[in-house]
Formats: sequence, structure tokens, C-alpha cells
Amino acid sequence: MAQNYLFTNLLGSFVFDGQFNLIDSINFNTLDDYSNSAKHEQKLAATHKPKLTTQQLLEKPNSKILQQILPYFKDKTNFSHFYSQNMAMTAYLIKQAVNEDDFIIQAINNVEEIDKVANTLAKRLREWYELYNPEFSRSIESHEMFVELILSKTKQELLKEIKHDENLLGADLKKQDIEPMLNLARSIRELYSLKQKHTDYLENLMDTYCKNIKEIAGALIGAKLLEHAKSLRHLAVLPASTIQILGAEKALFRHIKTNSRPPKYGVLISHPFISRAKQKDRGKIARALANKLALAAKVDYYKGEFIGDKLRAEIEKKFS
Repeated sequence: MAQNYLFTNLLGSFVFDGQFNLIDSINFNTLDDYSNSAKHEQKLAATHKPKLTTQQLLEKPNSKILQQILPYFKDKTNFSHFYSQNMAMTAYLIKQAVNEDDFIIQAINNVEEIDKVANTLAKRLREWYELYNPEFSRSIESHEMFVELILSKTKQELLKEIKHDENLLGADLKKQDIEPMLNLARSIRELYSLKQKHTDYLENLMDTYCKNIKEIAGALIGAKLLEHAKSLRHLAVLPASTIQILGAEKALFRHIKTNSRPPKYGVLISHPFISRAKQKDRGKIARALANKLALAAKVDYYKGEFIGDKLRAEIEKKFS
């Protein structure tokens, strides 16, 4: 007795007889119909079951049988419909692929780029401003504070703050020469403000999406780890030894190529636990930190309970 076959694709669910002739079908009008194709298959199976003998029960075609069925979909009408449905499915999947991973990666990249641009412009501002008031410029290290102070106070007030009012080296510039400097300073202040807004946004994202990682590593370092791993899913499956050196890929390749010393840490060098530690202890702390982050990433990806505070406390207790 000839076998009947049930085949489903983007166009619908189709029943073919043993001679590969179409005998029944349910056409899909939307992508939701395709998503619920199992229900349509059950409906067709229920319709045909009373008509079939035991030997005729509907089966899914294997690859060999499928080669005989596919020519049915190659005629002009079916192919055109199949193409349009595939394009719709592709567009749908691309939209669905956008998630928090992308937001975090874009946010941390923006924070780093804004910081880089702002600091570059701040150095240029200092070089320019030192023609006018070098004593004050050299008395303060923070670019951000430097920008705020020169915008809020006069030269005399700034010099009074640092108690320097004799043998001044700066030139007495006209207002028309000072104003462009201050305009640049205002633009730099706006960049620092924008950076803070992106940082706040990143903090909120990390709180929602991977709060355990954020608790252990902080929002910026946690986001950098995720950016190097490309997604939380990938970060969750990485071994702790790989997480430990994320961001040190160049040093790792140099080690492989030239047999130089292998890197002990990458992005994690910025973590307070490591940056404040003695040089001889940094590798040990980085390993422990990476172990906890590997566990935190798994808990975050699989939506487990918040344990970041416990993991952080364990590291603090061990290396206090």
C-alpha cells in the first residue's frame, strides 16, 4: 500500500500520496500560522486518519522522498510566494535578534569613544589654555574638573585658589582670544555630560539583564566582558580561564607566536580588587574573580536568583 506524506514549509502544510501528488493542504497566510504549524499538521492528520489504513499513516518525508516532493514548489506561483514568505521570515528574525546584548555593546562602546574624544579635546584645551594660565592648568589633574573650573571662575579667582599670584607666566589675552577656549571647554563639558547619561543607561541595562555580573565586576567592566564575548550566552559558556584574559587577545597571540610571557588578565586589570593589589597577587585574584564571573554569567543567562552579593563577599573575604 502506498505511503502518504505530510510536509510543512513557509507556504503551509501539505499531504502527498505515494506518487507525490498533492491530495490536501492548509495554506499559511501569516508567519504566525507557520509558528503554529504543529496545530495545522495535527488538523490534517486528524482529517486523513479515518481514511487511511495502518500502512498509509502520514509520515514526514526523509531526504530521498523530499527530493521527489520539492519540484511541486518550483512552479512560478509557488516559487514567487515562497520567496516573499522567506523575505518576510528573514526580516522577522532580524528584528527578533535585536536584544539587550546589542544595547549593552553599543552603550559601552559609546562610553569609551566619548571618553576618548573628550580626553583628547581636553588635552588640546589644556595646551591652548596654558598660553593664558599655565599655573592653574598644571595644578589640577582631572580633565573634567579642570573644564568645570575654568568655565565657572575667572583667571584671578583660579590663581587665588592655588595661592599663586606672583611671577605669572601666562599672557594677558584679550576677551576675543579667551572666548574660543571657553567655547571648546563648553563642548567638552557636554561630552562628559553625554558620557554620564550613557553610563547611567548602561547601569540600568546591566541591573536588568545581568545583575550578578554587575555586582561582581561593576557595570563598565561587566559590559566590556560581554562586548568581548559578543553576547551573554557566549560569556556564560566560556571557561573561567578565558574570561580571565578577555581583552588581552594581542598579548595572548604574541605569547603563542613568540613564546613570551602569557597574559594574566585582560579587561579585569581595571577591577579595584586587582588594580589595588600587589603585583605578585594580581594573577591569583584575577583567577578567583574570573571563576566567580563565570558562575555569575551562567546564573544571569539562565535567569537564576541574585547571588552576586554572596560571590563578591567570598572574594573580599578571601583576599581581605
